[in-house]
Amino acid sequence: MLKHVFITGGASGIGFAVAEGYAKAGYRVTLSDIDESALEQAVVSLSENYSVPVHGLVLDVTNSEHINRAPERVEAPVDVLVNNAGIQFVSALESFPEQKWRQLIEILLTGPAMLTRAFLPTMYKRNFGRIINIGSIHSLVASPYKSAYVAAKHGLLGFAKTVALESAERDVTINTLCPSYVKTPLVDSQIAAQAATHQLSEQDVINTIMLKPMPKKAFISFDELSDTALFLSSPAARNITAQAIAIDGGWTAQ
Repeated sequence: MLKHVFITGGASGIGFAVAEGYAKAGYRVTLSDIDESALEQAVVSLSENYSVPVHGLVLDVTNSEHINRAPERVEAPVDVLVNNAGIQFVSALESFPEQKWRQLIEILLTGPAMLTRAFLPTMYKRNFGRIINIGSIHSLVASPYKSAYVAAKHGLLGFAKTVALESAERDVTINTLCPSYVKTPLVDSQIAAQAATHQLSEQDVINTIMLKPMPKKAFISFDELSDTALFLSSPAARNITAQAIAIDGGWTAQ
């Protein structure tokens, strides 16, 4: 029987790339996303390229009804949950809109917690589950002008540690991938926003802000994330839980 992975924010960027990795490895894939049109295109793309079942589920990770009904709306029990959906907003705290701050926390921290809560009972019943949070280098370090994002991504680590303790008697693990910058549409928008905030060119933002802390001076690739997620989903990783897996080009070695 095929293992089943459920990925939030799966219609593009990291989410879609991780979905491709799981599809290539023979997993049944359910993509969820708030963008119905992009979701339909992503499902078609995966279905055309991989001979595994692929389904799409329109889901807003800030919507309690969407979250609570997700386990009953999927085609098969979920073995692997990838909490990936995310947004970014760059601003000094004193001018950070309150509603935007709350929105980031809802999407980046509360959403993963509530979706994990929704899927855990079935994982416990079947005595198997792998929960993988897509965190960030900002789960481990901070940068100015990203207070909500940094707070939420740090929060994922504490959340994962708690769930790891609660699930320790079962074959259920929860870990957080912490990549430094991955070249996605979200990062492209951050480059533009930081260029405006710091009054720099976009190339200067890449060189002097984004890649400067990384000794390897390179963006993280999609396959690094998907392959790490697949390893964490494997039997070999059954005792790896509550970990923050830094994929950071040496950033945190300094």
